[in-house]
This record gives sequence, structure tokens and C-alpha cells, in this order.
Amino acid sequence: MAGEAYRELGEAAWAWVMGQVRGDEGPWLPAVVPDGEAVAGPGADRDSVYAGIGGLAPVLAELGRSRALTGAEQALAAGIVARLCAQAPARAEPSLYVGLGGDVTALRLLAPGREQAALARLAELMTPLGWDTTLQIVPGSTAPVTDLGLGGAGVVLAAIWAGGEHARDIAATGSHALLAAAERTEVGLDWGRVPGMSTREPNYGHGTAGVAAALAIAGAALGRTDFTAAAAQGARHLLAVGRLDEDGFIVPHTLPCATRDVDPVTYNWCNGPAGTSQFFAALALAGVDNIDGMPVTWLRQRCLDAILASGVPARLRPGFWDNDGRCCGTAGVGDVLLDAAQDCGDPVQAGRLLQAARTMADALADRAIRDQAGARWRFTEHRQDPPVLPPGTSWMQGAAGIAAFLLRLARVMRDGLTAPVVDRPDQWWAVPARLRTVHTDPQT
Repeated sequence: MAGEAYRELGEAAWAWVMGQVRGDEGPWLPAVVPDGEAVAGPGADRDSVYAGIGGLAPVLAELGRSRALTGAEQALAAGIVARLCAQAPARAEPSLYVGLGGDVTALRLLAPGREQAALARLAELMTPLGWDTTLQIVPGSTAPVTDLGLGGAGVVLAAIWAGGEHARDIAATGSHALLAAAERTEVGLDWGRVPGMSTREPNYGHGTAGVAAALAIAGAALGRTDFTAAAAQGARHLLAVGRLDEDGFIVPHTLPCATRDVDPVTYNWCNGPAGTSQFFAALALAGVDNIDGMPVTWLRQRCLDAILASGVPARLRPGFWDNDGRCCGTAGVGDVLLDAAQDCGDPVQAGRLLQAARTMADALADRAIRDQAGARWRFTEHRQDPPVLPPGTSWMQGAAGIAAFLLRLARVMRDGLTAPVVDRPDQWWAVPARLRTVHTDPQT
């Protein structure tokens, strides 16, 4: 497909999402839209980046790089800002994807400066052990969570990315809490979502790769060599539990492997080498050149090589690549490949990565459901009957996140690999500073 076709599909996906936005004490968005069924009212996570209106902010920011926002889009942006600012003083959930860290992200993208109220609330809620959660990560427990998606690592990253009065205290306190939660292994450091958990999801979204990435970024931002050293110890643990061979570098989805009914290895952002590649980019920013003689830039590329060797985005068997979203599927992998292509100094390798991102976009085009309302996607869950899921709207699991990837790819196709990047708290270091449109200074 040509770049213009990616842009048109992204705009169609965004049109469908816009058609699902409702109003009830501010804008809200149903996470899924079942055919022929009434949509219930706003859910508890209506404001989140993961599944709510916060996740529309990066799409609006991406749209703004290509064209002027329409009146309806400007009104939506204003409504998101008003809603998040009003809720911040009473918000109790701290996390990046369903809490105040996400509010920081959305507000900085839409109304720079307004995010400081959410950061002030995070500073108010922090403890030496991190932030208590309102989520049921472990039934019956409100203990601080460590991970990037729903825990302290994501809060640290949000603070460093946004900067401001409270950023250093949040980043330092949160990083100390992450250090305290580390568990020593034979070769390095490991983090469960909550300390002491018997199962681990060691990749980027929910485990060691994401926590260690936050410590690497905090080490760079705060000049803390202890944080950076802990991040390197996390890398040593991942190398011990993963597999590095001619096909690349992979880490199991879950450890022990037999504890979940999923493929032992997935290749996505949250639990696969797409996300974990961003960790090695974080180590590079922090000045870690190598882990046990292996260059971190090479390890990042080996993660990407594993994706390219895996067969993604083909649906090779039930349960393999049934998701096209940003968290767990095609769009998230495509976006990581774009990050790497735009950060690559080798024109041949950059072209290879860009072509791989286009392969992801072509699969999205093939699987899109299009009509007069726009474009959307239906993921599958092979363990349920029927396996086809209703279309999702959201940043992480639906058309909003897919739209942003397609629109970004269209800009890169039009403007080249030096096209500006709408960066976010969990990936800004993976692209050159000169290309970032939000965070340009590793110091808070």
C-alpha cells in the first residue's frame, strides 16, 4: 500500500472512534461496541489511557502533525482536558495506563502545563514503598505494584517525561521503591508485579524489562548510578531466562511457563520482544554500552530480529497473533518497528525495519471492517465460543491506537524517517531527541 492509503485507513478508523464518543459528565468512550446491543454507561476506567478518553489524546496529537483539527476534534480535546483536570484532585489510582500517570500523559499532549495538577496529586499519594493501587492485581491486596503498565515503573516514567516541580521527587521516590521491591536471582535482579508473586511476566508491560527500563531512565535523568546499575542487573536476569540464538532474543510470556494457557512466547509490546526492545534502548540512553560483552544496541536489534523471524503478523495457528491492537498485537509491533527505523543509523537496516512496519500496516488493511461509519477491527479469542470479539475503540485494544500507528506511518512515508514523533512516557528514548515533539531533555 502507498502512504496515502495508510492515511485514509487511519482517518477512517478515527472517524469510527469519534462516532462512538458519548457525553455524561464529560466525554466517555465504550471500550467495545457489540453489534446490535445497547452500550452500557461509562465504566470505572472511562478516563484511562488504556481504554478510555485519555487514550484519545495521543491520536489527537498525531492528527495535529498532519492537519488542523476539526471543530469537533477541538471540542473533544477541550472536553478531555476539562474532565481530567476536574477529576485529578480526587483520583486515587496512580498508574500510567489506568490512573494519574495516564492523566499526565493526556494533559501534556493536549494542554501542556495542565498536567502539573495530576503530578501534584501523585506526589501527594506517594509513599516510601511506592503507590497503593485501587486495582485487584492480587485479590485482596492493595500493596504497591511495580510494573510499567499498572504500577510504579509507569509513574516514574510519566514524571520524567512530563517534568516540572514534582517530577524529581516522584522519580526518585518511585525508583527507590522499585529497588526495594527487587528480588535477587543467581545472575541479576527480577521484579514481580507485586513482590513475592509466584508467577512472573518478565517482559515490558508487566515485569522486569519495564521496571528496569524505568530505573535506567531514572538513572539518566537523576544522575543516579545505583538506578542504572540495577537496570543492568535486570538485563542480566532476562538474558538468563530468555533465549538468544540465530533467530533473535526472546523471553517467555510467563514464568513458570506452564502456569498460563497462552503460547510460551508472544511477540507483542506487553509480553514480547517488541516491548522488551525498548528496554535495551533505555539502557543505551543511560550509558550502559553492553551487558556481559553484548552491546545493548545489538540486543535491541536481536529483539526485533525475533519478531521478523516469528511469522508475525500471520495467524499461524489458533492463539498465535489473534490481536491487531497496540498492547498485544499488530499496531504495537508496527509502532516499535517505526521507532527503531527512525533511530537507526544504517540506511539499509532502517529500510528493512520500515518495510516490516509496512507489513504490519498491510495486515491491518486486510483485516479492517469498513463501511460508511469508518473502519474497525475484530480480534479473536480462540479459547471462547464464538472466538470473534466485538470491535474495540480504545488506544491499547482498539481502533484509536491502530489509527495513530497508521497515521504516523503515512507521515513517515510522506516525509521520510526524519518525520517528527509524537513521543510518550514509555518510549521517548527509543527515537532521536531531534525528532521528539514533547520530551526533548533527559533531565527532569
